[in-house]
Amino acid sequence: MRRLLLVGVAGALLAALIAIYLLWWAPGPKPGPHTIIVEEGSTVGSVARQLEKEGAIPGSARSYYAMARLFGSHDPIQAGEFELPNGMGGAAILDLLQHGKPVQRLITVTEGMPAIIVAEKLAANLYLTGPTPPIAEGSLLPDSYGYERGETRSSVVRRMQAAMTRTLYRLWPARSTDCPIVTRDQAVTLASIVEKETGKAAERPTIAGVYCNRLRIGMKLDADPTVIYPVTKGKPLGRRILRSELDAANGYNTYRRPGLPEGPIANPGKASIAAVLHPAPTKALYFVADGTGGHVFAETLAEQQANVAKWFALRRARGQM
Repeated sequence: MRRLLLVGVAGALLAALIAIYLLWWAPGPKPGPHTIIVEEGSTVGSVARQLEKEGAIPGSARSYYAMARLFGSHDPIQAGEFELPNGMGGAAILDLLQHGKPVQRLITVTEGMPAIIVAEKLAANLYLTGPTPPIAEGSLLPDSYGYERGETRSSVVRRMQAAMTRTLYRLWPARSTDCPIVTRDQAVTLASIVEKETGKAAERPTIAGVYCNRLRIGMKLDADPTVIYPVTKGKPLGRRILRSELDAANGYNTYRRPGLPEGPIANPGKASIAAVLHPAPTKALYFVADGTGGHVFAETLAEQQANVAKWFALRRARGQM
């Protein structure tokens, strides 16, 4: 009789251990990968109910909570979006929610992207929350920024702006004296023009040098992108600039007024800011497209006119006129 009792106890203990294993350490029932969104302030109990509802754990929320209290850490649950691999078990899920990294998503601001397009990207992002705040042109540093699902658009913008502020404060003290700009804001404004004028990284310091030369002698910048900005807020124009736009009196038209425009025309990248703070030594005052995506530079108006004639001849030969 005693032997039978011992066998029964052993069997019950084995069954209990198997049940605990299946409820806690065994692979979970839900195929993956799949995500779970944990709200701020969630507890083991509320997460257990969520996991049960989503079919991510065997058994009930009550049994999961009991296992977590017995065998899991008592560390707090993190808020955020978490990706659960295929068949992740209860113990592994709790460890991920307590100590793992939430899913990081990326939003990219490319060099020269205007504020209006950044605002549109933020507004269209379904993983972000809250309104898109007003964004001052030139206040964001182009880069790729990680964010978590449910984060506010305002917090993402603040990080972009903080990155620009840090970059300016780091680069400004070592600037050369070869360009007559006296404030960080002026540096950003000129850098935004340089950014829009060339897609070739190697040309940026020389383009910056040309504009610095013009500023130094009080010569108008005559920068096409500054004419376009009031029309499109930095978006592509999609056509030739009209004579009325070249003649328009506004704070951005550098064909009508000498000096810098009233503000940036895009969000310039680090390389364009560095080019303005360290322009290439050049005597050039002019440049024109060379047909390859770059530019040819000239020191005199006569040289510039000859280069422009070559450019128009090249376009005619290509049937572009």
